[in-house]
Amino acid sequence: MSPELALTELRRGLEVALWVGGPLLATVLVVGVIVGVVQAATQINEPTIAFVAKAAALTAALFALGALLLGYLVDYTITLFRSIPHLIG
Repeated sequence: MSPELALTELRRGLEVALWVGGPLLATVLVVGVIVGVVQAATQINEPTIAFVAKAAALTAALFALGALLLGYLVDYTITLFRSIPHLIG
């Protein structure tokens, strides 16, 4: 395996990780900022409120996007397994 091919496969793996994890992390980030602003405005500084809100948002995002993200991950895995003979030889 040439270094260029290894870097290409590493790049594709990182892109898949970004596409799979990005929407979930963005959801948690947005909810965390909104809850933080509301807590700062109301002066209610309870950490469990932020945790429960983030967990609920993450669960909702997984229900909404789970099939799409899993399909993307499965497609990448199948493509990677099929390219193993090309990578070795």
